[in-house]
Amino acid sequence: MNSSFAAERLLFTPATPIADAVPTIFAFPNEYSVGITSLGYQVVWATLASRNDLQVSRLFTDLHEPLPAQPELLGFSLSWELDYSNILSLLESLNIPIRAADRSARHPLVFGGGPVLTANPEPFADFFDLILLGDGENLLDDFIAAYQEVRGSDRPSQRRQLARIPGIYVPSLYEVRYVSAEGAIASIQPIEVGVPAQIEKQTYRGNTLSASTVVTEKAAWENIYMVEVVRSCPEMCRFCLASYLTLPFRTASLEGSLIPAIERGLKVTRRLGLLGASVTQHPEFEALLDHLNQSQYDSVRLSLASVRTNTVTSKLAETLVKHDTRSITIAVESGSDRLRQVINKKLTNDEIIQAATSARSGGLSALKLYGMVGIPSEEPDDLEQTVEMLRAVKRAAPGLRLTFGCSTFVPKSHTPFQWFGVNLHAEKQLKLLQKQLRPQGIDFRPESYSWSVIQALISRGDRRLSTLLELARHYGDSLGSYRRAFKQLKGQLPDLDFYVHETWSADQVLPWSHIQSALPQATLLKHLDSAKDYFLPVSDTNPQTADAKLTTARP
Repeated sequence: MNSSFAAERLLFTPATPIADAVPTIFAFPNEYSVGITSLGYQVVWATLASRNDLQVSRLFTDLHEPLPAQPELLGFSLSWELDYSNILSLLESLNIPIRAADRSARHPLVFGGGPVLTANPEPFADFFDLILLGDGENLLDDFIAAYQEVRGSDRPSQRRQLARIPGIYVPSLYEVRYVSAEGAIASIQPIEVGVPAQIEKQTYRGNTLSASTVVTEKAAWENIYMVEVVRSCPEMCRFCLASYLTLPFRTASLEGSLIPAIERGLKVTRRLGLLGASVTQHPEFEALLDHLNQSQYDSVRLSLASVRTNTVTSKLAETLVKHDTRSITIAVESGSDRLRQVINKKLTNDEIIQAATSARSGGLSALKLYGMVGIPSEEPDDLEQTVEMLRAVKRAAPGLRLTFGCSTFVPKSHTPFQWFGVNLHAEKQLKLLQKQLRPQGIDFRPESYSWSVIQALISRGDRRLSTLLELARHYGDSLGSYRRAFKQLKGQLPDLDFYVHETWSADQVLPWSHIQSALPQATLLKHLDSAKDYFLPVSDTNPQTADAKLTTARP
């Protein structure tokens, strides 16, 4: 056995496959150390491997378990957009055509899931026979049970029957028509009777959330045991996919599941990670802190995902220090009160400063803030307010190492800001912040603007991108590779600006219009209108605000 697999400590018991078990490969399109750190991948693998009607082998880009000669199912968990190129490479290594339309009965059904595919599967739709949309707790057993019923059928019959299972999307059974080759989408319709016009994304509503099924020193986060404390986020920042896509906000039962899960994990490791978009907003988070502050947990190293600013207390900081954590991360987005109202970030500069002083008084040595440039309606004054806020934080908490990580606004499907494009001035704004902040002793860490452009392209992409993605893969993963591919395909699909920078109209058919959102479009438009209440009048004489006029015009 490979040493990486030999080092694993399992927290579940794999089933012994029956004689007629379905030969299945479950892949993560990246290296083992990355894939095995994904809680989603761990949980899905354990769910599949716990069934005796499946024979499951894992596949990563650098290693794999013994693979079946003729797999019937091949699944991919996609957590990062650019890993799509590794999916295509793995398919080629298995001698499987990368496009579903080119596969025959001798090839496995290729399925995918994970946050990237659930958000917008369309750029990758031609590569998959079927895509699982939503939470695995609901989907996996239904999918396998449905497959068992059609296992002996021909491929078209299999696809047709599986498409009737809520949450299973079979792209080949939907026709996408366009206004023109370089225009918007005209319609997305099923091509057969019985195939649903809207695919129902599946939402798990229980109070037992995910926890690690394997702990290993070979993971990117060495020997960590992860527990999902909350799912989704109650704040509903208007740009945030993590909130809108996964609504409603759910919390793990403290006594019923969370503490028992923690106890299971701490039998095999002393490193604990508490995961969730807003961990400290669990209604019993204080009680969880009290539980972890008991003496038997003194040797446990505790890691925490990003926390809400106004929940950073001295008690939280002291607990983290006690458990060998020296820093904490909070998302503030901007130092501008107006922009925070635009995005529905219910936060004040005073609360940010209080979080910093609480972190310092509790013994933490570092604070990382996350911000964003290019938020719709952003003005130069908003950037100046961000700089001044960070200066105020540094003055209020001297000695606290301050890092400001900053990304560019990227429109995400299923959110109120999905109609906006990426601000053309965002790269200049990142450079301006860098110039202002580094002399202040603030560690400024901008996210690549080019990566933001690629992310926006895939976030708002439609099926026409599949050919472009294949081309860009051969040219490399740089923004120049995508521009080169667009140039080569000119006349066959819209240009880069259409997907990335243009503001789309509210009556435009979106690439994901046939996929059920957590909230109806009418509600998203109401949330968008609430954001626009805080937009400033636009001056056509200012080049930056003139661009804001384009960006913020009512879709």
